[in-house]
Amino acid sequence: MSGGLVTAAYIVAAILFIFSLAGLSKHETSKQGNIFGVVGMAIALIATIFGPDSSNMGWIIVAMVIGGAIGIYLAKKVEMTEMPELVAVLHSFVGLAAVLVGFNSFIEHQPGSMEHVMENIHLTEVFLGIFIGAVTFTGSIVAFGKLRGTISSKPLMLPSRHKLNLAALVVSFLLMVWFVNTGSTSVQVMCVLLMTIIALAFGWHLVASIGGADMPVVVSMLNSYSGWAAAAAGFMLSNDLLIVTGALVGSSGAILSYIMCKAMNRSFFSVIAGGFGTDGSSTGEDQEMGEYRETTAEEVAEQLKGSSSVIITPGYGMAVAQAQYPVAEITAKLRAMGVKVRFGIHPVAGRLPGHMNVLLAEAKVPYDIVLEMDEINDDFADTDTVLVIGANDTVNPAAMEDPRSPIAGMPVLEVWKAQNVIVFKRSMNTGYAGVQNPLFFKDNTQMLFGDAKASVEAILRAL
Repeated sequence: MSGGLVTAAYIVAAILFIFSLAGLSKHETSKQGNIFGVVGMAIALIATIFGPDSSNMGWIIVAMVIGGAIGIYLAKKVEMTEMPELVAVLHSFVGLAAVLVGFNSFIEHQPGSMEHVMENIHLTEVFLGIFIGAVTFTGSIVAFGKLRGTISSKPLMLPSRHKLNLAALVVSFLLMVWFVNTGSTSVQVMCVLLMTIIALAFGWHLVASIGGADMPVVVSMLNSYSGWAAAAAGFMLSNDLLIVTGALVGSSGAILSYIMCKAMNRSFFSVIAGGFGTDGSSTGEDQEMGEYRETTAEEVAEQLKGSSSVIITPGYGMAVAQAQYPVAEITAKLRAMGVKVRFGIHPVAGRLPGHMNVLLAEAKVPYDIVLEMDEINDDFADTDTVLVIGANDTVNPAAMEDPRSPIAGMPVLEVWKAQNVIVFKRSMNTGYAGVQNPLFFKDNTQMLFGDAKASVEAILRAL
């Protein structure tokens, strides 16, 4: 395949990637957006493999077959509830790839083989590519561990942690200046190895110091980092499409992170610095909240029958129980009875943006009754019954009432303003952020304990 044909293929692939992002921005066109992305990536791979700069075709095909087999296996095995962990792991692969490409570019580079200015630019690309990749690699692994539950969701509170982060950046910058300007290969090796160790530790600490309640924003930010790591690899390999693709992923991830930060009342720059999260001052776990009231599926069914308006606020618990299908059936049955039913979706419900929307779309819930938090928050006061299915931190009034709470300032679904609130939970344990929820003890709240799917099915039978 000639160089001109490869360039043309890269342009087509880049356009398809842009169409993919545009399609993924709406539920109705998300499937089409995915198809555009898959086709664009297929064109990019074929053009790169059969391009004039490729060799050792056999090894490339073997690697693709192995990688493709692993990808298909994971796609079939992974549950929707495990998708955040999978995304975090995939980000770590991108980071590791950038590190390996950086070391390879450094090893292959021949000093004096290009102009002085161009050589300095190339060495800077190598250094930054390895740094960003290493931060993304360890940061993504820690995010995976926190989402998986193998690492505590509580933030790591090292003394002077912000100064440690700043010191890592300053030392890395000084090493980069030394790396670029020195003429000694041994010194360059020492600089790049030392920077890699610092970057790996920096990425680990950056995410470890952030609390579990803010992990959805962290995953989104790591998505952005992985994009910039890919773009850096593109510069090192002189691959225009990799630069464009990395820039698209990096910028879209940053924009999504900004939107999520706004929705959670967090500072975008604090996210980048790894400085937001909890300060550990108060979790509310040991506070005396009072007594809670328990109800049954039959009583909830009767209450729903007597309601004129119902809002359902799903969370991670609904996803774990796979309760979206009976929830969709209840919705259809209530609407047939003349009850106004809508869904209220928090921006970070389910530990990943859009998680709840995907589950409800999967269960064929109409798009027009699935509303975002800002669209529905003012309607709770005029609602007869709210069903909180597996949500916890996203409906916690402590975010608005307790300035010492780890989730203080985070906008939440104000479900407690409704006449009646039914909370579906397995137990009275705290949510992912480790914060007790005063909602459970309010006078207009009743608790329905058990598996969310079993509870919803029991209500469906009673209806």
